[in-house]
Amino acid sequence: MEQVVLTIHLILALCLIIVVLLQRSEGGALGMGGGGGGLVTSRGAATALTKLTWGIAIAFIVTSLTLTVLAAQNRGASAVLGVGETPAAPPSGLDFTPQLPTLGDGPAAPPAGDGPAAPPPVE
Repeated sequence: MEQVVLTIHLILALCLIIVVLLQRSEGGALGMGGGGGGLVTSRGAATALTKLTWGIAIAFIVTSLTLTVLAAQNRGASAVLGVGETPAAPPSGLDFTPQLPTLGDGPAAPPAGDGPAAPPPVE
């Protein structure tokens, strides 16, 4: 079902692009187009293209919403951000949590060979 709706959605997207490009420019906001020689010159055809654009746009939005509902049903009931879910424990022997020194251990010495030595602590 989802594949059929997706195919219809893609066809509607292509039709919407074509119908919008067929319409005559009336504003000329970028200094191009808007002249007398357009592909569609009669007012009746322009009205028909406008109605066709609205129809295709509404069908496009309906298929978008349908795809959203179908995707939500297929995904199941899980939170987007994972709120309330407990993280899975790592497999035994593969604990990658960093081991940080505690306050009672004193100053930690830098590992050997990692650049210049740190200055001695000021007391």
